Amino acid sequence: MLNRLLAFLIAVTLTLPAQAGPWLREKGTTFTAVSVTGTYYLDTSNQTYLEYGLSDKTTFIADIAMINLRNAGSGGAATLSLRRALSKPDAPTKWAYELGIGTGWVGNETLPHLRTALSWGRGVTLREKSGWMTAEASVIWDMTHQLHLTKFDATLGLNFTEVTSGMIQLYTAHIDGASTATLAPSFVFKPDFTQFQFQIGTESELGNARNSALKIGLWREF
Repeated sequence: MLNRLLAFLIAVTLTLPAQAGPWLREKGTTFTAVSVTGTYYLDTSNQTYLEYGLSDKTTFIADIAMINLRNAGSGGAATLSLRRALSKPDAPTKWAYELGIGTGWVGNETLPHLRTALSWGRGVTLREKSGWMTAEASVIWDMTHQLHLTKFDATLGLNFTEVTSGMIQLYTAHIDGASTATLAPSFVFKPDFTQFQFQIGTESELGNARNSALKIGLWREF
């Protein structure tokens, strides 16, 4: 039961950065995002996410996260994936799929897994301000305990100014008869004096507000 709980919480922790979605990276370009979350009860997690454009039609993705729970120990997960476009480059609505392989770890036990995902996205305009919408459905196939984690994540973002933007994200997950949903609003600031973007936000599990966390992130494209 402990392993299943940790595997579930780790998978929920592997949330996508706001710029992830069906858009592919140009060949030779990179996007990185590092984030840390913590609750009032000192449950903590950290995530390192990277996208690299292998070609105009293929993006490599590395996603590594670690979690430490005050009453249940610690663990982590790492997944390597490839994203491929399903829509034309000039299509206003984008579609893409991902295939990945990775492993989780809880104590001395390793939990290899496969990941499949389908994502959708498009640009939006609200009161003359540009923004974006994305949605992703994914399945993580656990190869140790034959658990299937299904997830649906959605993002709505809006650029307030040239240096500020805001977004609201919804993460849902279902595994072994249990479901959870998390709402994550955040604010992103890109100062003129640096190439980094700074994110600050919260993550609150719906129906369990006590399980809320503060999130701080750092993004960069190059």
